[in-house]
Amino acid sequence: MDAAAEPATQANFTRERLDSLSGGLAVLVDELAHGVLVASTKGEVLHANQAARTELARREILGLHDGRLQAVDSRQERELSQALAKAEAGRRSLVSLRCGKRGRLSIAVVPLRSDRPAGPAYVALVLSRASVCDPLMLCFFARTHGLTPAEEQVLAVLCQGHSTPQAAVQLEVAVSTIRSHVRSLCAKTQSHGVRELVGLVAVLPPLGAARLLDPLH
Repeated sequence: MDAAAEPATQANFTRERLDSLSGGLAVLVDELAHGVLVASTKGEVLHANQAARTELARREILGLHDGRLQAVDSRQERELSQALAKAEAGRRSLVSLRCGKRGRLSIAVVPLRSDRPAGPAYVALVLSRASVCDPLMLCFFARTHGLTPAEEQVLAVLCQGHSTPQAAVQLEVAVSTIRSHVRSLCAKTQSHGVRELVGLVAVLPPLGAARLLDPLH
């Protein structure tokens, strides 16, 4: 092989690997239960994974206007703008936006540093999950530990923050039935009580079920 051609061949090989890796990372990010967006420090959205698209399509807390990320409540827009300004200065921040229906959405705003000092400034926005555990991972957890459908249902309600009596009301069963399921859940997962049980679920990998891509408005 011509010595002069070898570096060019290696460069092409590296670009192919990077392109392949980039595509794989995009697929992985789409599997996350957390919404992830990449935007300019002016709020212009460049990429949104499936969970983020779902959040934006709801237009309850966040939305898009002419391709720019905005808080639906204009009174909270200042908080988001300030976080983006901090990111432009290289600082991270956490924003908590509120909505009457949904409660609140926490957003970690992280500056993405470029190897080129003069390059454009980008920022990653990582959204909090809507629940302790995505239904897909809860299903995997249930299968791994041999839970019955009823036990999985009880666990799902407990992971929403409900107490044993509240779970009984929601599932329309006796409190004693819920307690019986909890004893079985603890035995099968080798946990000691509801708090530890929910904690096991809370630290599962943050992967979500495949979702249809919602159009961005």
